[in-house]
Amino acid sequence: MLPGWGRNGRFVRAGTMGVSRILGTRTAWTTVGDGEFFCPGCGGDRNYQRLTGRRRFTCLGVPVMPRGETGPVVECAACGNHYSADVLDHPTTTRFSAMLRDAVHTVALAVLAAGGTCARTSLETAAGAVRSAGFDDCTEDQLAALVEALAADTGRIFGEPCGPGLSIELHEALDPLAPHLAPAGREAILLQGARIALADGPYTPAEREALTTVGAALTICADDVTRLLTAARTPS
Repeated sequence: MLPGWGRNGRFVRAGTMGVSRILGTRTAWTTVGDGEFFCPGCGGDRNYQRLTGRRRFTCLGVPVMPRGETGPVVECAACGNHYSADVLDHPTTTRFSAMLRDAVHTVALAVLAAGGTCARTSLETAAGAVRSAGFDDCTEDQLAALVEALAADTGRIFGEPCGPGLSIELHEALDPLAPHLAPAGREAILLQGARIALADGPYTPAEREALTTVGAALTICADDVTRLLTAARTPS
């Protein structure tokens, strides 16, 4: 660019303007998928598009030379921000709520089955925990019937240690949830199970084993599991 006076009345020396306007890069995006995700920028569930791009050098705004591919990226339909594809690993708020609800329900059934008696106090405590997690219409009778059906389906006797089938169910419910819970959230689920077990008296060996399995599935270390189970039986 030749030297001269700019639009603002200031003298512009040669070479100090225009280079960035002459040369640059441009990305052409292609949509390869869409869905709903938890947007970190918006702080809630939003629609997204999954994009891949091809970059090109531009001269005076005209693409002239390929520069390679970029992406994939996830573009929020609301805020327009781009995120790496691993943002989709985080569950949506709706999905997270369902995972938490199912986890509490599974833990309650496991502890009741391990307890063996399905005492009314235990059923009341379990039903309260399950309702708080999102199953608003859960009743004590429904839980008792589910525990009986579980025992009949597996051939399991009430009060026996946590068998392979029940252990698998606990891991299936808790393993996907644990990475998305803060330590306090993981401990809260374990403590809910402990309160159900303690509602009708001290832990039985089977209840303690079931709760230990819960702690392991929630990635709580063995020492912390012992500490929490001890704390749960200490009157506040």
